[in-house]
Amino acid sequence: QLAFLGQIVTRNGIHLSGDIDYAGNSFDSFPNGWAAVSGPDAIPSAGAAQIFAFVGALELGVMKDIEGTGNEFVGDFRNGALDFGWDTFDEETKL
Repeated sequence: QLAFLGQIVTRNGIHLSGDIDYAGNSFDSFPNGWAAVSGPDAIPSAGAAQIFAFVGALELGVMKDIEGTGNEFVGDFRNGALDFGWDTFDEETKL
């Protein structure tokens, strides 16, 4: 859902203000969608590698499903660290 919302927002022309790098390239200077990955105006390969490495670090180091730490369902990555009161909701509210 978040990726869908991101597509809708950027295709509507709403971008972060400021520069994405020290060379002065602004966030809105890159195209939307797949064109940002492949094409003449795409994000530089070093930037794409940084994004890939960051996501990989999150997947391998942070977003782990550790058994026995209070996980209530598959994909619950809180691992006992965050508790926003989810367990106090009834089943209908959780859905």
